[in-house]
Amino acid sequence: MSQDHPLFIDGQARPASDGRTLTLVNPATQQAFGQAAAGTRADVDTAVAAARRELDGGAWSRLSGEARGRLLNKLADLVERDAELIADMDATCIGRPPIEPRLLDLPNAIGTLRTSAGWADKLEGRTIPTPGYLGQPTLSYTRREPVGVVGAIVPWNTPFMITCWKVGPALAAGCTVVIKPSEETPLSALHLARLCQEAGIPDGVVNVVPGLGEVVGATLCTHPGVDKITFTGSPEVGAIIQRTAGPLFKRVALELGGKSPQIVFDDADVQAAVQGCAMGIFFNQGQVCAAGSRILVQRGLAPAFGQALAAAAQSIRVGNPAEPGVQMGAVAKQEQYERINRYIAQGVAEGATLAAGGPSEARGGWFVQPTVFVDARNDMRIAREEIFGPVATVIPFDDEADAIRLANDTAYGLGATVWTRDVARGHRVAHAVKAGAVGINAWAPIDPRLPWGGMKTSGIGRECGLAGVQAYTEEKVITVLLG
Repeated sequence: MSQDHPLFIDGQARPASDGRTLTLVNPATQQAFGQAAAGTRADVDTAVAAARRELDGGAWSRLSGEARGRLLNKLADLVERDAELIADMDATCIGRPPIEPRLLDLPNAIGTLRTSAGWADKLEGRTIPTPGYLGQPTLSYTRREPVGVVGAIVPWNTPFMITCWKVGPALAAGCTVVIKPSEETPLSALHLARLCQEAGIPDGVVNVVPGLGEVVGATLCTHPGVDKITFTGSPEVGAIIQRTAGPLFKRVALELGGKSPQIVFDDADVQAAVQGCAMGIFFNQGQVCAAGSRILVQRGLAPAFGQALAAAAQSIRVGNPAEPGVQMGAVAKQEQYERINRYIAQGVAEGATLAAGGPSEARGGWFVQPTVFVDARNDMRIAREEIFGPVATVIPFDDEADAIRLANDTAYGLGATVWTRDVARGHRVAHAVKAGAVGINAWAPIDPRLPWGGMKTSGIGRECGLAGVQAYTEEKVITVLLG
């Protein structure tokens, strides 16, 4: 893996205009392993100019949807070829076991590119009958046109998958893109840009400008040449983006945080529910927007379920992913490590019972033990605020109505899971829970063919599927006077 990682703008690798760099640190060792260029406002200007050129009369703008689809399928082939390399890039930057991105992130990313390719030549318009115009007949029809240059701001938790969630649909719609990866995880986005060039996508269509959010991200949000911002990250930053981009009338899509409930009824398959809930909160060290961190369990089952989940947490081997047998790596950065430990201490102070894990001490990497609180209440901070770490909060409920009330008693609405053998109840609860995606007897069944996004403070808009591609288009109406 190269030690120096320049920007990628208009088909060329180049240093930042002022020569500054970001130090890349492996969270599992706390050791630096390379540097990436730290883009400037001038670099964003150059990237946006390249993207605008290709959008407004460049080679990309002249391609048909069918041709864009072929290029996206070629890109998917190249990502498939380099899947292990890309998974290792993300795993090194995040500190997670490489098996996780290899099994889940990369197949999803490849599927997103292929699904987007399939939609590229199917963005159809409509003919709409009207009474005519001033007594004369008309023909009115619509066409879908690309929204324009897209500024894509990507988080650090599953960087390559989410980059593809944004790039695949945007390219299918005919847009061009400037990607701002997280400061911690720029490698896979830079590699994707190189693969775009190898696939034959014209230079300037996909540009990558790593750098600080307050520089690169802020410039994208205010840049007059950027037509849409798509952001995945925290609600706090999402609110800033809305306030910044709103007065400029930019299109904005936000996929934000979550405090997703996993609702376990007493007729559930308990073993499957324990395994599913453990995956839902401990996968990727709990650093998942849709992490099922609030585990609502029917009161009679709650004590035994809490013990079983604690046992599952205690069975997870935590350590450097380079060591054999390690199942959970480090959290992504020191700031996150300290944040999670503060929440664990807060949970103890609030009176929840610590059944597994607890505050961690630094030992060569930013490792946090899988933690389970039981006998918790939904008004505790550990149940209200997004921790973004491997911390589960088990909260008892009485009946179906109580479960729905607790599930919806949150500012978030990204995902939810219902564990029950009663099919009718599963549907009733899924319909009643205010969340963008609900799994029944399965945690977060994310698929590139399905729309993904949240309600309430979990975001605005959808990614993936047809809805994700259409989100990068504007519908234009054309009316022809026939009289």
